[in-house]
Amino acid sequence: MNPAFKRTIAARAGAPGRRRPRRTKRIWPLALVLAAGLGTLPSRAGGPTEYQVKAAFLYNFGKFVDWPSNAFAATNAPLVIGVFGENPFGDNLQSIVRGKNIGNHRVAVRRLRSLSELKRCQILFVSASEKQRLPDILRAVRGAGVLTVSDMDHFTEAGGMISLFMENREIRFQINNEAARAAGLKISSKLLILAERSHPAN
Repeated sequence: MNPAFKRTIAARAGAPGRRRPRRTKRIWPLALVLAAGLGTLPSRAGGPTEYQVKAAFLYNFGKFVDWPSNAFAATNAPLVIGVFGENPFGDNLQSIVRGKNIGNHRVAVRRLRSLSELKRCQILFVSASEKQRLPDILRAVRGAGVLTVSDMDHFTEAGGMISLFMENREIRFQINNEAARAAGLKISSKLLILAERSHPAN
């Protein structure tokens, strides 16, 4: 894990009884993106685009999730990030994961075209273009150990696991940990404390 990100996590925890400045909460999403290696992206005037940042979040989420052993065909099988529906990332997601590993797993990106393909990935990004089909999508991956992520409105309320959203010109996220645990996924507390809002887990 990026050392600067580890220091940020430690600062977030703070010493017992220490009062933390309220303003620091606004930088946690930025710390997460920096840990994902945005410095390797092509430079652009004005900084990275919205979907360059979201691509970095999507890749980095995989570092903080434990999948059940049967989620991979082999111990060194790729960790697949699937994109279902319109692809808002362009080439950005491929650029982020190129040459990257999470644990023993090479990270790969695949476009998924049908509901029957959705279980062939470990992280599933559901495009906002598929909002009308969301109930069918979530049913298709139920119990399959797939981390579902989207930036459509009300995604976690509908049963999705991680929702990306814009607030005050910053990318933030919320987590439905109940949905993740029901799928056999364990999301690290280090990620949960960075979430803007989290549904409690039973």
